[in-house]
Amino acid sequence: MSNLETSFAGLKLKNPIIVSSCGLTDNAEKNKKLCEQGAGAIVLKSLFEEQIMMEAHEVTDHNLYPEGSEYMMGYIRSHKIGEYLTLIRESKAKCDVPIIASISCCHDAGWVEFARSIEEAGADALELNILGLQTTKDYVYGSFEQLHIDIVRHVKATVKIPVIIKLGDNLTNPVALVNELYKAGADAVVMFNRFYQPDINIDKMEQSSGNVFTSVCDLGRSLRWTGITSAAVPQMSYAISGGVHTEADVVKAILAGASAVEVCTALYQDAAGTLKHFPAFLSGWMSKNGFSSISQFRGKLNQANAGDTNTFERTQFMKYFSSRKA
Repeated sequence: MSNLETSFAGLKLKNPIIVSSCGLTDNAEKNKKLCEQGAGAIVLKSLFEEQIMMEAHEVTDHNLYPEGSEYMMGYIRSHKIGEYLTLIRESKAKCDVPIIASISCCHDAGWVEFARSIEEAGADALELNILGLQTTKDYVYGSFEQLHIDIVRHVKATVKIPVIIKLGDNLTNPVALVNELYKAGADAVVMFNRFYQPDINIDKMEQSSGNVFTSVCDLGRSLRWTGITSAAVPQMSYAISGGVHTEADVVKAILAGASAVEVCTALYQDAAGTLKHFPAFLSGWMSKNGFSSISQFRGKLNQANAGDTNTFERTQFMKYFSSRKA
């Protein structure tokens, strides 16, 4: 019988299906049901640094003395953090799988102490989302990447639980950054986070929100960089996020070098079915192909094993179609 256990960021998972941070994981009762349906781990809905700052700004009376305004900012921040710590404790009490806390941060300040509180609340690991677009004309090349490294180094000096970095897909060279993150102490990386998708309403002539869900086309990007990076930095632990829609996508992710996948859109479309069918399909595929454990085929098709047909680094369609005749 196939053994679906996998190790991700030093955590032992009963299967590689991780429920990604989303609205489905913002409540302990919801998380309990996800566990019962077969989740291997759960990432709690993220606490957003920018959201806390924005809410604090909206309710602060800017006519107050600076001390009063600062007090209100601190109070709101503490209240939000307190709610989040309660979510961790309640989820840990109801769930028998690893509970991973999640912070979406954009500055290297103020989160070190919170990371310590997360650990004390019982979280099994901490996922950091350092997502942002660098759009200023005076941007210094490499400073965004250095922010990742600095945050990891400071958080790792504070906590003993695994620290996971969920990367955005707007990086020039994820391989070099992952290597530096490994040196700084990161336990795993997730490829990739998803930006807010903008759109434009031409009838109202205003900006609007685009599709919030991923598509099957998103998987290729994550497969490419996981396949390349897992070969170049094999000491790091990897998960794929974005575009994991079918049971076969889980197998593809592991073959590319991932130890786990983070699933979101597929759950919104069919929550109970996804968490039940994904592990069942994986087990059947492993048995059919003679694998008894995840480690036996993890990275089997990454760049290190690509041979003469390395599609991960192909950048031009001509390389695909040059041999085809009209």
